[in-house]
Amino acid sequence: MSRIAARFEQLRDRGRTALIPFVTAGDPSPAVTVPLMHAMVAAGVDLIELGVPFSDPIADGPVIQRATERALAQGVSLDDVLDMVRQFRERDTETPVILMGYLNPIEVMGYETFAVAAHAAGLDGALIVDVPPEEGHALVAMLKAQGLDLVYLLAPTSTQARIARIGEVASGFVYYVSVKGVTGAGNLDTAAVAEKVGLIKSLIALPVGVGFGINTPETAASVARVADAVIVGSAIVSRIEALAATPERIPEVLAEFLTGLRRAIDEVDTHVA
Repeated sequence: MSRIAARFEQLRDRGRTALIPFVTAGDPSPAVTVPLMHAMVAAGVDLIELGVPFSDPIADGPVIQRATERALAQGVSLDDVLDMVRQFRERDTETPVILMGYLNPIEVMGYETFAVAAHAAGLDGALIVDVPPEEGHALVAMLKAQGLDLVYLLAPTSTQARIARIGEVASGFVYYVSVKGVTGAGNLDTAAVAEKVGLIKSLIALPVGVGFGINTPETAASVARVADAVIVGSAIVSRIEALAATPERIPEVLAEFLTGLRRAIDEVDTHVA
């Protein structure tokens, strides 16, 4: 069983909803990322999504695009991101870490080289935004050979056939994008999210995480009522951006924000239990 699957099984047994933050590796500087990862775990997160800086992040809105630009200006590469995971594992061998990014840097490194290096670094899975299941056979095979999960996105426009197809190849969990558009876009329609998550769960046995549009304890709680995981990205990255000139404050400020989200989610979980 992968570390991701084991974590979701533990959470299910405890009646607990996962909190998954996204941060761009190397933003605003490489020295911030690993301490921030540890601070987020201490604040109660259950898994971490670590973004790989890429020059053309087509699925990301302005907030995460700027984070990518800041990281790239520091020269952060895929090798550097894997090294950050390796450093994180020196103190934390339990928290699952998922790489989130685009295919080009992996193609440049080579599928097998990437999969072997990712496993050696202690990575648990990857969400490659621009790899549809019809075209990812070679990458999926290499990742699976190293025991790594491949997480896929689902959208409000995903049909039942598409959801079922994703369910055949995904592992770890699936990520439901709760709004149409790029990261940071739109307002969360919780009723629509609940309906779509219900459909996904009827077709896929994996846990369902929901992201995009979650930026307050209230929205986190509303998603926790219907999903297995609450995923928060732009709301975190925007706070990092605001503190870019004082990076030493980032772990503390982000931990406080995430603690508030964790508290709101736990109140829902307690009520449901």
